[in-house]
Amino acid sequence: MRFSVGDEVSVRNDWPEKRGPAHIRTPHYVRGRKGRVVKELGAFPNPEDLAFARPADPRQLYHVTFPMRGLWPDPASNDEVLVELYEHWLEAP
Repeated sequence: MRFSVGDEVSVRNDWPEKRGPAHIRTPHYVRGRKGRVVKELGAFPNPEDLAFARPADPRQLYHVTFPMRGLWPDPASNDEVLVELYEHWLEAP
């Protein structure tokens, strides 16, 4: 595992769907944003490959939280958003 609970991470600002057919589970609104790992979920086959019947190596999956203030302009609260993200989408900030 590359990341641990409590680590600050950045989500890659990548748009593979613009390069051709893609199955992406990373929401648009977190790409390029900073969050914090709150749970390691284990390794699972990469759904981006499974969707196209390609061999799918296991990838680490994490729960990452993002402050709403960092995602949307003028949010109404101090809440956080929890997103499941695969490790290949995460970088050290």
